Amino acid sequence: MTGARAARLALALALGLALAAPALAAGEPLRVVATSTDLQSLVEAVGGDRVAVESLAPPAQDPHAIEVKPGQIARLKRAALLVRVGLDHEPWLAGMLATAGDPRFAPGAPANVDASRGVPLLQTETPRLRADRGVHLHGFGNTHYWLDPENARPITATILEALARERPEERAQFETNRRRFLERLDAGMARWVAALAPYRGTRAVVVHETWPYFAARFGLVIVAAVEPVPGVPPSPATLAALTERMRAAGVPLVLAEPYANASVVREVAERGGARLVTLVPSVAADPAAGDYIGLFDLNVARLVEALAARSSRR
Repeated sequence: MTGARAARLALALALGLALAAPALAAGEPLRVVATSTDLQSLVEAVGGDRVAVESLAPPAQDPHAIEVKPGQIARLKRAALLVRVGLDHEPWLAGMLATAGDPRFAPGAPANVDASRGVPLLQTETPRLRADRGVHLHGFGNTHYWLDPENARPITATILEALARERPEERAQFETNRRRFLERLDAGMARWVAALAPYRGTRAVVVHETWPYFAARFGLVIVAAVEPVPGVPPSPATLAALTERMRAAGVPLVLAEPYANASVVREVAERGGARLVTLVPSVAADPAAGDYIGLFDLNVARLVEALAARSSRR
């Protein structure tokens, strides 16, 4: 055999092995990337041990202001599916997809899974688009829809269909996993609704418009937001007017995220005569919020503790 022929044979063998690699890996868990730890948790709930899921965004950081790093792009390119919050929640994602240059994740491609499909959105009627600002504006409706636990039903239905497209032979297992998760969700809903029932109608001021879905589900009434437009810090005059209205109306709660400006939040609570409660908007942003169910267990417990303490002082 000539040297040239041997080289051609070696190249053909190497190409054959490379092409065979996906088939050899077919029994491995399906690689998925999600744009939040909340979606990561829900993909894990449906996929079980048949998926390996990573979140592109850390849990304890403002999810609208993620700095994309090369490692995140590498994780994306290794994945079979991208599951995203959608709407305008991830302004950093478009640049990341352009840099990755992977046609599998182009808008509308089956591997680019928009978890907001089928979710009833709030605040869709509020005009927020501003061409002169590069900030997150909730321009297509409020994006924090996973904070109504009932929305886990359409979200996990979308996830199930995406996983089953990739692994049709495992659809029955995905359906079983989702059914078991929904049973846990139903039990959680009964706990959470019962715990917050005595406090229905409680008024609250929020910092960022993170909590409308949570509030609507559990009977809280959001009367104002510290940010006049999502992502835009308040002016001193705005803060003064807000806290004056809070004190006059006796608003008892300020709800803040862990990454909110601590000095601003304290000022609003103190000057407004309200109790500050830090709620956790994402799975794993607190050790007690280890999964999607745990996220609501923690937030409901914090609210009940704050509201019960206030009631006892009356």
